[in-house]
Amino acid sequence: MSGTNGRSDSAVTVAAPKFWRDDALPFIEARSIEDGREVCYAKHSHETFSIGAVIGGRSVYLNRHARERIGTGAVVLMNPDDVHACNPVAEERWSYRMLHVDVAWLTGLQHDLGFSDNHAFRAFSQTMTTDAALFEGLNRLYAALVDDDNEPMRKESAALTFFSEVQQKLNPAPLPDHDASGQLARAAEFIAENCTRPLKVEDVCKVAELSPSHLIRAFKQRYGMTPHAYLINRRIQYSRAQLRRGYPIADVALDAGFADQAHLQRTFKRLVAATPGQYRS
Repeated sequence: MSGTNGRSDSAVTVAAPKFWRDDALPFIEARSIEDGREVCYAKHSHETFSIGAVIGGRSVYLNRHARERIGTGAVVLMNPDDVHACNPVAEERWSYRMLHVDVAWLTGLQHDLGFSDNHAFRAFSQTMTTDAALFEGLNRLYAALVDDDNEPMRKESAALTFFSEVQQKLNPAPLPDHDASGQLARAAEFIAENCTRPLKVEDVCKVAELSPSHLIRAFKQRYGMTPHAYLINRRIQYSRAQLRRGYPIADVALDAGFADQAHLQRTFKRLVAATPGQYRS
């Protein structure tokens, strides 16, 4: 079946950009394109901070007065209102993923990490990097955001982790020296007692009296996993107890806070190395 200008529908689909948004995470938007050979941009700017990864092909990247060719593995950064453009080289298939982040949210994270005390956003001096860890981290975050099985808490935690790494690698600043052991214990206790609820990062932060970035970083250092991973582990422990009591798997899934039985099934097998049915029998 033919599409526009004789191209197949599948080709048109591959060339079309994909957007991701979530009302639960209004501070971030994701965009991707698998084949950008026919996608050309005039010079433009964003009111957001933008960061993207080239995952295939090559392109010409313009940012303010800089112009360079970039390829797979490159991570590009655009400060708010920076005039830029990025277009494919010749007929090469060009693929990328882009994240647009609210400036106020990112500025708050900068303050949490020990940047300046004023309210101004601290712009990045680098417009491009080939740091492998940041490239892989951006792709992991993109995958976490677009995964419908992931709860908002996991997505927000992934965003905080990645953008904290971006700040420390490209715009380093000292981290606040703060002993939060008692606060972390309160956070863990709160998660355990409320594991069947759809918790948000801010819920845990209020109880622990910690900023989101400090909570994510310190919690993982103290407990060996993120608050969301700790939440999921607690839900599996709760599910095991309910299964031992003979409750139906579908009921246990919903009661424990999973989206449905299939979600429980996948998570249970990953953490217990058995299905809920195998465990119950």
